[in-house]
Amino acid sequence: MLKELKPALLMLTLMTLLTGALYPALVTALAHWLFPWQAAGSLLTVKGEVVGSELVGQSFSEPRYFWGRPSATAPMSHNGAASAATNLGPLNPTLTETIRARMQTLQESDPGQSAPIPVDLVTSSASGLDPHISVAAALWQLPRVARTRGLSEQTVLHLLQQHTQERTWGILGERRVNVLTLNLALDQRTQP
Repeated sequence: MLKELKPALLMLTLMTLLTGALYPALVTALAHWLFPWQAAGSLLTVKGEVVGSELVGQSFSEPRYFWGRPSATAPMSHNGAASAATNLGPLNPTLTETIRARMQTLQESDPGQSAPIPVDLVTSSASGLDPHISVAAALWQLPRVARTRGLSEQTVLHLLQQHTQERTWGILGERRVNVLTLNLALDQRTQP
């Protein structure tokens, strides 16, 4: 039995070193060499202080900011350690109630806005960490943000257009807006 066990233990040790140490170290080294900013987390800084990652959504609730997609993570919104979706089906009453509450919050934030609310403002993403909203969702919020910041809608629209990302490789996904980078640009624009 020891004769059969010895090669098995040797293979286990070899594969553990290969797949558990060497391969991850090689991939990490290549990532840092080829994509240093992304491999370091795509961290955004303001005055030398990290304010977030371009890859992870953040919760904004003040009317002067664009709001991102709702997050289903717990115990707080956009919790990277608890990435998860709600997994509620379209006929689940809890999902319906949650969407109605989110719609009411959005309508209360801008009572003059009569356009239909884009779906990504009331439904969470699969990860709960989506840093982007659709262009339609950003345009829906534009009048509220412009008004509360004392800026013209044209000025805010110009910033929004500057922070709109095109489809990946021109064919995948939809045009989108990174909420954090847009809000940081707005803060820069309105600081004295």
